[in-house]
Amino acid sequence: MPADISLTVLDQSPTHPVETAPGCANAGQMSIALAKACEALGYYRYWVAEHHNSPQFAGPSPEILVAAIASVTHRMRVGSGGVMLSHYSPYKVAEVFNMLCALFPGRIDLGIGRAPGGDGRAASALAWPSGPLDPQHYPAQVATLKGLMNNTLPADHSWSGLHISPRLDGGPEFWMLGSGGGSAALAGQLGMHLALARFISPDHCHPEIFQAYDQAWHAGGHEGEPKRMLAIAGFCAETREEALHLASTAIYRKMMVQAGGQDALLSPDAVQDRRKRFSPSEEAQYQHIESGYTIGTPEQCREEIETLAKAFGTDEIAVVTVTYDFEARARNYALLAGVANG
Repeated sequence: MPADISLTVLDQSPTHPVETAPGCANAGQMSIALAKACEALGYYRYWVAEHHNSPQFAGPSPEILVAAIASVTHRMRVGSGGVMLSHYSPYKVAEVFNMLCALFPGRIDLGIGRAPGGDGRAASALAWPSGPLDPQHYPAQVATLKGLMNNTLPADHSWSGLHISPRLDGGPEFWMLGSGGGSAALAGQLGMHLALARFISPDHCHPEIFQAYDQAWHAGGHEGEPKRMLAIAGFCAETREEALHLASTAIYRKMMVQAGGQDALLSPDAVQDRRKRFSPSEEAQYQHIESGYTIGTPEQCREEIETLAKAFGTDEIAVVTVTYDFEARARNYALLAGVANG
């Protein structure tokens, strides 16, 4: 891996069988253990996601995991990938991440997203006794959040001058998450860095999105240079066959989500057994999802990551790995780190 490409972990806190992670009783503890290992491996950032009402992912409160992970690490940046802002008051998010910055200065990233991170029932429960916020309010929420944290709200804004304790000289890095072009223009207009989630929708994730983002950033007259991150689904093993086997859990999970299912994660062996009974259209869907992931040996993953980084004009790649087995997930990140440091 060229020295100018940094690797980041994007951890969705998958719900593994507990017996596969000695000393860890649940997915949250596994995320902490993995973060400690990834710092030792040289990863630049460690981000945690937000999901609700999911038997597959166990990270409903990224701010709590960020605090726990930052408290047991020392060098790498730690952040949210991301806070699903539609559920929350910008003022409360500003207070939480301001406190995180006070506790861990110079190491906190605030990544936010537009998606609900769960189904309609979860969104309704989070909003009770009101209703879920209309997505059209998202740009105003983001602008308000950034204004609160930077103390740049207009003087006539009803929340201008709200005190956020403690007062700090510097806040978090602001990132917006997106899987297509919709968030790119908004991120550029507001002067936020952009993390593009190719792992969600490879078919709709193109380099032109970053180009439009850059144009919006410079048109907004923001200081500094915009940062770009490309988030991919990655599965690395000693052989390509092993990597393909490892990835089958995530591929099948995505198929089920697209069909409206929310089953627990299946082992690779169980997935391959079901695959024997796939219809031709299901097999085509499986192979299409597989083609959008980075899967292979360390050298094969190195080549694809270099190709993607060059195509998208980015020097930072975030890797999402969802596996049935925690040790396999940890081994995946160790192999990728060896490629990056080799």
